[in-house]
Amino acid sequence: MRNFKNNPVATSIFVLPAVLTFSMIVAYPLISTLLKSFYEWDGITAGTFIGFGNFSRLFKDDLFYTSLRNGFIFALILTVFQLGLGTVMALTILNGKTFGRNTLRRAYFIPVVLSVTVVCQLWLSMYNPEYGLFNKLFELLGISYRQDWLSSMSVTSIIAVTMVSSWQSMGYQMALIYAGAKSIPEHFYEAAKIDGATTFQTHMKITIPLLAETYKICLIFCINAGLNAFAHMQIMTKGGPGTSTYTLTYMMTRSAFRLDEYGYGCAIAVTLVLQCLLVTLIINKFIARERLTY
Repeated sequence: MRNFKNNPVATSIFVLPAVLTFSMIVAYPLISTLLKSFYEWDGITAGTFIGFGNFSRLFKDDLFYTSLRNGFIFALILTVFQLGLGTVMALTILNGKTFGRNTLRRAYFIPVVLSVTVVCQLWLSMYNPEYGLFNKLFELLGISYRQDWLSSMSVTSIIAVTMVSSWQSMGYQMALIYAGAKSIPEHFYEAAKIDGATTFQTHMKITIPLLAETYKICLIFCINAGLNAFAHMQIMTKGGPGTSTYTLTYMMTRSAFRLDEYGYGCAIAVTLVLQCLLVTLIINKFIARERLTY
């Protein structure tokens, strides 16, 4: 066995399939996209090399900054809603002695496995300005407030779309936090109980600090999901009204597949990848740098 481990040929045989798979699925598309971003290219004919022309055009495009702002709004709301509410639900309702908590665990995870199309159609009916649930609730409460949620040129539209994504995927973050909390040894809580700590103090001093690694993973998922948001806008608003719900992913798709500006779309894709990579590196550097063992 020792000779087998030290055999470079045997090691290469086992490593080669993974390397080839990674190269075909990840490395080659990334390198190809980077190279195409230096060309003015329609996706069919031979491209014209223009160097950093696409990037220069991108940073002068007002739509880029609108899309960038919307991506950060999306990421911020996802983070606050999913991590905040997910933590409360995981540590109280699911992790306590709540009646029917097993049923609640399944119910909260149902939206995660639903199709994005189904979820968006459900929320489109609730956002409807004429018969939608939200406007009807205001009417029943006697509040003269009627909002066309998805037709506002302000941030109302992007916030409304973001809430749909937040609701749908919140169960996934909740499951990660719940699993992390269940992995904490029980004797920590027993010691806190002997010292007279309340449930709130126990969670603040023990549970949440020991979930730093879990929160790091959840935070990376939330922010990258926000920056890469596309499907909900495509189904619910088509990027509108105007360009008020554009994100970089939507802008990239529009440039490449509607305007046939594949080179420009590749430049947007490269910028998006670098943005997500930078956010991930920052999170890895400043959150949970010391791995806890217990």
